[in-house]
Amino acid sequence: MIVARVLILLLLLSAALSFVLYAVTGQPRYKRVGLNILRGTMIAGFVFFAVLIAQHLA
Repeated sequence: MIVARVLILLLLLSAALSFVLYAVTGQPRYKRVGLNILRGTMIAGFVFFAVLIAQHLA
């Protein structure tokens, strides 16, 4: 469980770094990469917590 939380935190930090690189360089590929990382992280986080809730209810 702690591994999943650390992994989600690291992915969010990498998305933030991509957005910082986009702000500094102005290259749209960093924004696209940051949005893809953020989208995947949010989906993975929702699935992770949905599984936790389902286990708690069962």
